[in-house]
Amino acid sequence: MNAVARADQVGAARRVVVKVGSSSLTTAAGGIDPDRLRRLVAVLAAARARRVEIVLVSSGAIAAGLSPLGLPRRPRALPIQQAAAAVGQGLLVHHYTEELARHGVVAGQVLLTADDVTRRSHYRNAHQTFAKLLELGVLPIVNENDTVATSEIRFGDNDRLAALVAHLVHADLLVMLSDIDGLYDGPPAAVGSRLVAEVALADDLRRVRLGRAGAAGIGTGGMRTKLDAARIATGAGIPVVLTSAAHAERALIGEPVGTFFHAATRRRPTRQLWLAHATEPKGVLLLDEGAVRAVTERRASLLAAGLTGATGSFAAGEPVDLAGPDGVPVARGLVNFDAAEIPALVGKTSAVLRRELGAAYEREVVHRDDLVLLPARF
Repeated sequence: MNAVARADQVGAARRVVVKVGSSSLTTAAGGIDPDRLRRLVAVLAAARARRVEIVLVSSGAIAAGLSPLGLPRRPRALPIQQAAAAVGQGLLVHHYTEELARHGVVAGQVLLTADDVTRRSHYRNAHQTFAKLLELGVLPIVNENDTVATSEIRFGDNDRLAALVAHLVHADLLVMLSDIDGLYDGPPAAVGSRLVAEVALADDLRRVRLGRAGAAGIGTGGMRTKLDAARIATGAGIPVVLTSAAHAERALIGEPVGTFFHAATRRRPTRQLWLAHATEPKGVLLLDEGAVRAVTERRASLLAAGLTGATGSFAAGEPVDLAGPDGVPVARGLVNFDAAEIPALVGKTSAVLRRELGAAYEREVVHRDDLVLLPARF
């Protein structure tokens, strides 16, 4: 893609989700840096003046709560993180509200938990809330509701949250601002590492060498979470720009900064995207090799004959992962049976199930319409 084509795509974006990480908002001591926040707000206000709707996904609540609580560094224990978030979230939004008001923009706080994008009724309600805020000219400021989220219901990082919000609000573009200027083909500090200017296909990422645990010098989330977020967004047909906060203004007007991720030419249906990225599996169905091939190569439904076991506690209709003999998940789907029923189904053909348990047990364990393949990790 040349710079003109990229500028055209960014310039045509009327609704943009901007995600900013804690490292782009904080001082060396860990607290919120008013100057950095002020510069970011000025860029967002300028985009608003060009009639671009902005949704901001902002980290920094925990960082903002450290100083008032006398904490020298970010805590590791979840209860202390939640306490810091409870104190810091109000301070963070206050900073944004004051700065946006200088530009005549009204801020609105939206705190989400994973349930808000995994439960369909919550998902619809969240979509309607964002739609009304944007209709009223409000700039929504989004964060995970760290104060009440538990380890079981957390998004895990604001990169994933931003990608799911971009899908939720039907954004035209996702701009991810961090503390380095884009994706490199190796650790950014390593000699010979080069900036990857654009990513057209997942195959383009094969040349990228992430550091241990996927870290590549980008905040606490690491490069891997950025790539996972880009995959979610581009799979929903949303292009992504990854760059540093210092280049925010240039990124939002389409200049060739950072890394540009092309949107998929075929948008994944909403239901499939929801299954793959906005659900947490309640258990795992274990498959033999034949069932893995049937599911992944022939895109067939999962039948009981291919089951070798199951783990977890789940009810019919809940999401589960489908894993091969090596334990690696290859797909996710909505299961048609409770966990307690699975042992009686393992390895049995439909005819045997009908004879032993009745016609109700002859159906698929996971129907292909309720199943999505999971992409290989970068």
